[in-house]
Formats: sequence, C-alpha cells, structure tokens
Amino acid sequence: MKLHRLEVEGFGPFRDRQIVDFDSFADDGIFLIAGKTGAGKSSILDAVCFALYGGVPRYEGGEKRLRSDHCRPDDVTQVVVEFSTPAGRYRVTRSPEYERPKKRGGGMTVQAAAVQLDVLVGGEWVGLAAREREAALELDEILQLSREQFLQVILLAQNRFSEFLLAGSRERQALLRRLFGTERFEDVQARFEDRRKAAEAELGSRLATVTARLDEGERLVANAELAGDATDTAGEGAEADAPPRNAATIEERLEELRRAKARADYRAERRAAERIEAEKRSAAADAALAALRDEQRAQAERNRARAALDRLDAEEPRVAEARAELRDARAVEALRSSIAAATRTAAASDAARQTAERARAAWEALGIDADDHAAWAAERTRQTGAWQRAAELERMAPALERELTAAAEAVAVAAARIESAETERAVLPARLDALTKDRDEARRTADRAADLLAALEIAHARRAAAGEVVRLTADRAEAEQVLAEASSALAGMQTALARLRQRRLDGFAGELATTLHDGDPCPVCGAREHPAPAVHSDPVSADDVDAVEADRDRAAALEREASEVVSTLRAQLAAAVTGADGRDVDTADDELARATDEHSASTAASARVADLERQRDEVVDRIRELDRDHERDLAALTSAREAHAVLAQRAADADTAIAEARGSYGSVVERVSAATKEVESALALVEAIAEQERRTAAADETAAELAAAIDASGFDDAAAAQKALRTHAERTALEVRITEHSVQREKERAILLDLELRTLPEEPIDLAPAEEQSRLARQLWSTAGDESGRASAVAEQITALIDSAAAEHERTAADAADYEVLRGLADAIAGRGANTRKMTLETFVLAAELEEIVDAANRRLGDMSAGRYQLRHSDALAARGAASGLGIVVFDAFTGQTRPAQSLSGGETFLSSLALALGLAEVVTARAGGIRLDTLFIDEGFGSLDGDTLDVAMRTLDELRQGGRTVGVISHVEAMQEQIPAQLAVHATPNGPSIIEAR
Repeated sequence: MKLHRLEVEGFGPFRDRQIVDFDSFADDGIFLIAGKTGAGKSSILDAVCFALYGGVPRYEGGEKRLRSDHCRPDDVTQVVVEFSTPAGRYRVTRSPEYERPKKRGGGMTVQAAAVQLDVLVGGEWVGLAAREREAALELDEILQLSREQFLQVILLAQNRFSEFLLAGSRERQALLRRLFGTERFEDVQARFEDRRKAAEAELGSRLATVTARLDEGERLVANAELAGDATDTAGEGAEADAPPRNAATIEERLEELRRAKARADYRAERRAAERIEAEKRSAAADAALAALRDEQRAQAERNRARAALDRLDAEEPRVAEARAELRDARAVEALRSSIAAATRTAAASDAARQTAERARAAWEALGIDADDHAAWAAERTRQTGAWQRAAELERMAPALERELTAAAEAVAVAAARIESAETERAVLPARLDALTKDRDEARRTADRAADLLAALEIAHARRAAAGEVVRLTADRAEAEQVLAEASSALAGMQTALARLRQRRLDGFAGELATTLHDGDPCPVCGAREHPAPAVHSDPVSADDVDAVEADRDRAAALEREASEVVSTLRAQLAAAVTGADGRDVDTADDELARATDEHSASTAASARVADLERQRDEVVDRIRELDRDHERDLAALTSAREAHAVLAQRAADADTAIAEARGSYGSVVERVSAATKEVESALALVEAIAEQERRTAAADETAAELAAAIDASGFDDAAAAQKALRTHAERTALEVRITEHSVQREKERAILLDLELRTLPEEPIDLAPAEEQSRLARQLWSTAGDESGRASAVAEQITALIDSAAAEHERTAADAADYEVLRGLADAIAGRGANTRKMTLETFVLAAELEEIVDAANRRLGDMSAGRYQLRHSDALAARGAASGLGIVVFDAFTGQTRPAQSLSGGETFLSSLALALGLAEVVTARAGGIRLDTLFIDEGFGSLDGDTLDVAMRTLDELRQGGRTVGVISHVEAMQEQIPAQLAVHATPNGPSIIEAR
C-alpha cells in the first residue's frame, strides 16, 4: 500500500484546507514531519487513520474532538486520502459528525457523518461506496489490514512500539490476538472445556442413576417382603435376608436384586389366582342382588299405576266441561272479525265527535266571526308571511347594534395607531445616528484583537520559557554534579579492575603450584618432580575479577545514564533560553500582564461591536417597518369608516320595517305568534268536523254487518257470542288438556295389565340381606385385586430397575474411559495438568508467531547495536501461576547473559523497540497475504538518542526506503532536521490554526 495525497480541512488544528503530496518525497525516500510540540504533527497521521478507518485511537474512550476548534460555524470538516494498492488507485473522502447552522431558520443542526470511496478508472474517479458500512467492507477488502494491524505496521505512533517490547505477557497477548486474530483458538479451548464439563456431568449422572436405581430396587424389595404374610415368609425361608448394601459392590447388589425378583414373581402369581376366585364369587352375589332389585322396581311400578288410574277417573267430569267450552269457542271464531270491527268503529266515531266539540269551543273562545273557516285561515297565513321578515330583523337588531358600535371603535383604533406610529417615527433617526457613532468607535478598538492575541501568545510562551530556564538551570547543575560523581566512580572502578587483573596474572604461578603433587606431570613442562614451586602469597580468583567487572559495568551504566540526562537538559535549556528571548521571570510577568489587559479590552470591544450592530439593525428594521405599516394603517382607517356608514344605513331600514309589522303588539314576534295560533285553531276545527262525519258513517256500516252475521249463527245475540270468544292460546290449552287426559289414561291401563300378569307379592320386598352379601363379596374381590396389582407392580418395577441399572452400568465403563481422554486433552489445551508451562492453545500459537517476530527483529537489531544485543523469545514459567510462553528477554553479547528488556537504557530501548516493531510489521504483512507496504510513518522517540545512536537509527531508516518505500518520520529533534532535507513543516499561526508547508 502506498499513500499519494492527503487533504485536511476543519480537522484537528487545521482550519483551512491543507494539502500533503506524499509523491513529492518519492525521490528522497524519507522525509521529516517537523514542528513545535502541539503544532499538529501527529494530527497528520490521525487524519490518515480517520479517512481509512473512520476513527482515531487516541480520541477513543473520551470526547471525539475531530472537528477543529478553530472552525467557524459554516466551515466544513473533511479529510481526503488518495492511496494505491496492486488492485488500483483509490480515494477516500470522510467527514465526522458535527454541528452546523440550519439552512432555514435559526439555531444549529447536526451534520451527519459521511464517507465516499472512489476508484480511478481511465483517468476518472468512479464511485465504489457512499455509505459507512459499504465503504468499510470495500476498504477491508482493498487494504487487507485491520485498523490495529495498520497502526502497528504503517503508523507507528508515539510509544506504541516500545509498549510491545516492555509489555507484560497479558498485554502482549492482547495485542498479538488483535493483530493475528487468534480468538478462534480461545473458542476451541472453551469448546473443549465445555465438552469436558459435559462429559464429567454425564458420567456423574450415569453413576448417580445406577446407584439411585439400585437403591430404589432394594427399597421396593424390603417393603414388599415386610408387607408379605406369615405364610409367604415361611415358604421363602432365608431368601428374604438381603446382604448389607453398603458393603456390596454394584454387581453384588444386582445379583441380590435378581434373586429378590424371583420371589416377587412367585408372590404375584399367587395373588393373581386369589383375585380370579374372589371375582367369581362377587359376580354371583351381584347377579342375585340385581334380580331381586328388578322385582322390587316392578312391584313399585304396579302400585303407582293403580293410583294413577284412580286419579284420572276422578278428573273425567272436569274434562267433559272443557270439551263443551272448546266446541263453543271454535263455533264463535267465524264472528270474531265482525265483532272486532263493530267495536273498533264505534269507539272511533265517539272519539271524533269529542274532538270536534273541543275544536269548536277553542275557535269560539277567540271571538272571531267567520263563515268559511278555511278561507279565513288562508288569508291570515298570507299576512303572517309578510310579518316574518320583520320578525327576523327585530331578532337581529342587537347584533346589528353591536356591529355598528364595533365599527365605530375600529375607526377610532385605526386613527390612534396612525398617530402613535408618526410619533415614534419622528425620534428614530437620531437614535440611529448615535448607535452608528458608538459602533464605529468600538470597531476601531476591536480591530486590534488579532495583533493583541498574537502578542498575548508570545508573552505566554516567553513567560513559560523563562520559568523553564530557571528550573532547567538548577536541574542541569544537579545533573552535572551527578555525572561528575558517576565519572569519578567509574574511573575508580576501572583502576581497581586493572589492578585486580594484574594481581590475578601475577598469582597464576602460585595458583598453579597449589595443584602440583610429586609424581604427577606438570601441566606446563610435563616434569614429574617439582623441586621449587612458586608461593601463592596474593590469591585472586576468577570470581573476584568477575565481581569487580560487574561493579564496573554498573558504574558505566550509571555514568552513561547521567551523561544522557545532562545532554538532554542542556538541549532543553538552550531551547528555553531561545524561547525566553532574553527575558527574566519578572520582566516576562509584566509583559504578560500588559498583554492580557490589552487583549481583554479588545475582546470586550468585539462583543460590544456585535451588540451595537444588533441594536442599529433593530432601529433600521423598525424605521422600515413603520414606513411600511403607514400605508396599511391609512387603508384600514378608510375601510373602517366605509363599513360604519353601511351598518348605520342598515340599522335605519330595519327600524322602519319593524315598526310597520309590530302594529299594536309589543313586538313583531308576539303578533306573528298570535296570528299563527288563530290559523291553527281554524284549521283544527275544519279537520275535526270532517273527521267526525267519516267516523260516524263507518260505525253505522259495521254495526249493520254484525247484526246480519249473528242472525245467521246459532248464538242468541252479540253478548252471547262475545262471551264464547277465546284466544288462540286458550283454545290450545283446552285441546292439550283433553288430549293428555285421554292418552295418559290409556297408557296407565296398559302398564297395569302387564304387571298384574307377573303375580308379584303384595308385601314390600326387602333388599338388605342380598345387598350385604354382594358388598362382602365385592370387598373381598377388591382386596384380592389390590394385593395382586401391588405384587405384579413390584415385580415389574424390580425387573425394570434391574434392566436399567445393568444397562447404565455397562455404558458407564465406556464413558469413563472416554472422559479421561477428553479431560487430558482439555487440560493440555487450557494450560493445566501435565502442561507444566501453563501455555494455552492460543498462547502456544502466538508464541510461534512471536518467535518469527523476534527473528525478523534480530536481523536489524544486530546491526543497530553493533552485534551486542539480540532479542530472544522466552517460554519460561511465569511467576504466581500466570500463563507462560510470550516473554521477551535481551541477550547481551558483552556479558553472555540474558536480562529483562526493562534494563535497557533509553536509547537502547528505542532501537530495540524499533527493530521489534519493524519485525512485527514484516510478520503481520506476511500473514495478511504478503501485501507490500510502500509508505511507513514513525512518530517521535528520537529525542532519547545520543549522536552515535541517532546515526545508527538513521542508517536503519535508510535501509527501509530501499525498493521504492517512502518513510515519514515525526520529530522535533534539530539533529534530524539537519540530516533529513525533505520536510513537512507544521506551524501554528498567531491566530491559532496550524498550516503545513513542504520543504
């Protein structure tokens, strides 16, 4: 993967669009991203990571400050990255979520996050994805690196590669898991553990099942044999005594249960035979009882039939009367309609006569003289129609009066509004002039805000630098004293070591002489006689020399560390002196106070300009509003006056019409109401007279028809016929009563005839003796059945328990063997049991990856450390039972020993970490399909190196750019700025935002 171009706008410290052309550094192969601390060097790498993966690691877990704090509300926040892979050239455009002003109305709205992925085809950009999820999937396929892998092999951010070297096993395992995706091995471990637990539970369950079934079988046998009678116990003899179950094995207990099963089967057969015999005796007793009960029921039915027949014979006279009543009712049914019609028309005629009399009395009470009532009513109705319009005007008169009053008030309000607006309009021009003058004065004061802010920032920087000069001067003096003491101690140790080595050499002859014995050959000359052996007067052993050498090495390490501290403090002090620009602390405090006051006054003036501008705009808007409203108010006044005149004319016309229609009445409504009642009375009289005539004629006609029908029937008169009438329900009831009596009498006679032929006894039959015999026989049968069922159930349960326990016992043996194999495998995968290294399966896989990473790192670290250091993978057993297998130690060729990585100095740690990070990058990219990395960034860490070590690091970086690779280094170390001419300089402008310049 190779980066070509980066565009940043409104992101981090960059407000205006900044463009970085990575291709311009292709010829150099290495470039430096330089700038002061806080200027935004690392934000360039943040922008690349955000564009490709939608997030910045150092902002995660807290507030996501991706949008620049320097952005104005309408500014855009956007990052564009162009890159290429063997598959093609691509462009990613991404924006985070941020707030912007609403396009309509006031206030702010949330601008949603957006992303666009394009590919270059035929010289034109073609869209691949425009949604977050689609773009992420496409980029995963294109980059073939997760974000964690990308940050580990391309963007080596601050401290990330040293963290990997110095991390503990747990932290190193977490990082390697993310890089190599080995979570699946942890899943395998969890699945094996689940299988082990399941197998253990199943085996335990089977054993518990076998024991429980044996216990249940023994309990059943004990209960059954205790419940047996004395005869059974005597017949079975000693077989009822079971051996103590606690001392018996499962096989012994199974055999004992099989013997108990034979005894239970014998008892079940005997109880079954007894049950069959009792059943036969019970059936015979039940048959005798059933026959006796049948005779008792027949005797009771005979007595009942006799009594019922006597009761029916006594009811015969009343049934005869019902037959005569039913006959007359059927005969008079033909006259029912004529009788009803005559009755109905006579009643209607009488009612019509009474209605006519009431209508005539009501008309006469009005005192009106009229021969033709209908004609009079028509004339009066015509007159009422003309009065109705006047009544409506009379009803609406109050509303019309209110409208007239409201119109007059509208005229007065419109006139007052025009007068008030003219008064206000007269004073506004003077107010506008005053605000304009104040605004211009405040604006001149506020225009110096940018210059004053720059001066304030410079004053802050000088004050901080002046304080640092004081602190660093004291720290440097103290560090120089420590360095002098360390150098003196090292010189003393060197002298002591040289003297001890000389003493060791001088004493070699004496030391050799102590090993000579007469007759043994001399290891130097071979002689077997030793006439004058040297005397070992000043013995010095190799261990003594090694001890002093170790002390010398520790003193050298302390001197080296003290030297590095002094160098660092000197560089920091020089930078602080430059930043203070000759100011001491007091002078810098005075300048900072003045700059703060002047900037505060300018800031306050800026706020006042905005307030005065707002007030001035309000006055201008008010003048325009009053000028615009003047014409509207004039039109409203004219309209109100016209409406008032129209309403006044309507009120005068209504008063005239009402007076004419009212006449002598109190109101038009009263006159209309009186006329309406008179018309209604006249019409009611006309209708009543006509109705009376119709009803009288109908009554006469129906009366004549009824008289003719009675003469033709067998009844004496209309009263007799009326008396014989019955309703349909009454006739039906008579019919049912007569029929039921006849049917019931015949039915009872037939029943009694059959029962009399059976010659049943007259005395009541007694069932008690037969019922007692049946009850005793059934009780004996039930008892025998219960005993037989219990015996059979016990035998069946014992058989089932024996079979089930035997089958489970056979399966348990095979399961136990399988469980032991599975447990051993699960323990080995989980780092338990025989796995003495306590390495899990995932740790074992990661350890293999770590070995490759260390081998790749050592190919560079050997050159970088002049052959002194090598990293080694350690699978030593971790302390306190922790997992092992992911340790890293450092082999020191000078001592021939390994030591922890934490014992390295700052510069040595940086070189080792850089080599390890580059080795890690090689292995990760190989695992990702062997993708090529043509762009690499290293962020900071060079400040801890001395001159020689920095040269070694630069040679390593030179090697990285071979083959067309471009390496970007982020650092503020001045020595690197001298060695790397191709640079991206990041500057913070005086007003805050940063800019990027290519050199």
